[in-house]
Amino acid sequence: MKLQRSAATLALATMTVLGTTLVGTTSALAAPDRHAAITFDSARQAAPVVEAKGPRVFPHSADYHPESGKFVTGSLAHSTISSVDQKGRVRTIIEDKKLVSVQAVRVDTRGNRILASNVDYGTADRSTPATKFKVAGVAAYQIGSGRRLWYADLNKVAKDDKQHLIADVTVAPNGTAYAVDQLSSTIFRIDRSGRASVLLRHKLLAGNVDVPNFLNNVGMSAVAWMPGNILIVAKADGTLVRVPVDSPKKAAKVKLSKNLKALTAGIRVLPDRSIAVVSSGLLSGKAAVVQRVRPDRQWKSATVSTTDTVADPVTSSVTAGPRGATYALSGGLAALLAGKPNDGFTLRPVDVR
Repeated sequence: MKLQRSAATLALATMTVLGTTLVGTTSALAAPDRHAAITFDSARQAAPVVEAKGPRVFPHSADYHPESGKFVTGSLAHSTISSVDQKGRVRTIIEDKKLVSVQAVRVDTRGNRILASNVDYGTADRSTPATKFKVAGVAAYQIGSGRRLWYADLNKVAKDDKQHLIADVTVAPNGTAYAVDQLSSTIFRIDRSGRASVLLRHKLLAGNVDVPNFLNNVGMSAVAWMPGNILIVAKADGTLVRVPVDSPKKAAKVKLSKNLKALTAGIRVLPDRSIAVVSSGLLSGKAAVVQRVRPDRQWKSATVSTTDTVADPVTSSVTAGPRGATYALSGGLAALLAGKPNDGFTLRPVDVR
């Protein structure tokens, strides 16, 4: 695999981590911002565009913390995890020398935790030639103190001496986390205490998408836990795979009315248990596409419809937002990987009807 600092590396870049101390999050994820009013009309959710003012903060994913009304993101340049309020104010809440690059962040409100996946594309402050694509882990931090609760080294669990890239992580109601590996056909299971194991290795999960001058054989890009104890795995090629957690070897493709747009980058579970999907225009150079997937009760088949687009083709994540809104993240990855300055990023509300 070759890595090149160019616009072609956009949507699959990672988040780096600086510092040796955890920064407390009590005030950063505390009460909601009373001054950030949101209005709605009868046609669609009308929510404010969040223009985040964070110099050289280059996030790849975002999640929403409803209790505080703030988003949580990572930083590609400064190796931090930050909170972002609805006025775009960015505040560092976690720094951890254990991390190299953060590919995904997930807020687990039931467990009062933030989970972050740890990877290494070879471009982070803590990258080394020996660790490039060899770092694979998930860390959990306590909301309110920023204290690291545990770190699961998935490279050691895999025991395969292969390249790894933990693209996404999801959390079941019982606190079990599941992480998907973009460069291998592996799904990991991590219990509440951070003990990790391999849930499944399966040919259905293997990658078949190449990003010129960046990555080859890109596979799983996102994962979500669904009622019925089922994992829905999105692959970069626009397919979905259902994995019954209790019988993972019965994994099967979801029969879609049409494939999702590639490169599939992120998914959000909606209140009715359908999902919103954002697919980056990394390969086409065209606007990122937002789609909605409405499944049958067991996620064996689903109907796909396009609901919106995002002008920035390098949109890489979709997340919940205030009062039920759905937001797409454009993190400025082109500037980062071209070595250019950046003074913020954008969270934009999108239609998922």
